[in-house]
Amino acid sequence: MTVQTTATTANPAVVGTGTRTPAGRKPTTGDRVVGTASHTVLIIWSIVVVVPLLWTVMSSFKTSSEIFASPFSLPSKWSFDNYVNAWTTAGIGSFFLNSIVVVFGALIVTMLFGSMCAYVLARFRFFGSRAIYYLMLAGLTFPVFLAIVPLFFVLQSLGLLNSLPGLILTYAAFAFPFTVFFLFSFFKSLPVSIAEAAAIDGAGEWRTFFQVMLPMARPGLATVAILNFVGLWNQFLLPVALNSNPQNYVLTQGMASFAAQAGYSVDFGALFAASVITVVPVLIVYLIFQRQLQGSVSQGTDK
Repeated sequence: MTVQTTATTANPAVVGTGTRTPAGRKPTTGDRVVGTASHTVLIIWSIVVVVPLLWTVMSSFKTSSEIFASPFSLPSKWSFDNYVNAWTTAGIGSFFLNSIVVVFGALIVTMLFGSMCAYVLARFRFFGSRAIYYLMLAGLTFPVFLAIVPLFFVLQSLGLLNSLPGLILTYAAFAFPFTVFFLFSFFKSLPVSIAEAAAIDGAGEWRTFFQVMLPMARPGLATVAILNFVGLWNQFLLPVALNSNPQNYVLTQGMASFAAQAGYSVDFGALFAASVITVVPVLIVYLIFQRQLQGSVSQGTDK
């Protein structure tokens, strides 16, 4: 009995006398005000984001006359004619294919060499390693438009101007600093003992990296790949300045050309359909990998 009484006295929250622990305390008026305000802001922000997207999708099924006559009404006929016209007549299909080639080509180059560079800088100490890392960080602060003229002449001298390989290398170069910066912290947080155990088992540096450390960094790789995909997919300035060949237009260039080529006689229904086609891949990629994005951002940047 003595032991039971002592335990009860030491922890009054167990007795049920109404005393609450800090974790289970009643919400105060300030908590309710903050919660209500935050939920209100989130609801307003969701409306601001979702309503224009829904309106664009709805308008993609309308004709131009219906859009101007009643922009907020439902279409009289739900037809995919606008999508067919945008894909074939406006050439969005070829622009879409060019964007797929350029973005995924740049992602492969960036993720392969970026992960290798980040791993070396995080795991090995050699003369100039910190300087290289800080130069990578400096690349994050370098505005894109300042490099347009030098890039133009560099690609021209290499024979890559107005070509898809030139865009792939340019995209990869501008995505490289962020990839190294993010993965550096991620590789830094991985346990060194695993790499040492692989070395004891006879694995070389290449095998340790590709078969041991790289699979462990899969959440960080997925996060960086998603962020790079979104940024490269929406890139506009670089292709406009470095790719003037209409046959090699990417999707952002094709959209701008489609919107400007006919002036006021443009097919707005097909234009909205092309906008939906542009947005859908980004939404699909995010919906598929959103858990990796939410779960590994803090893990890769906590150090």
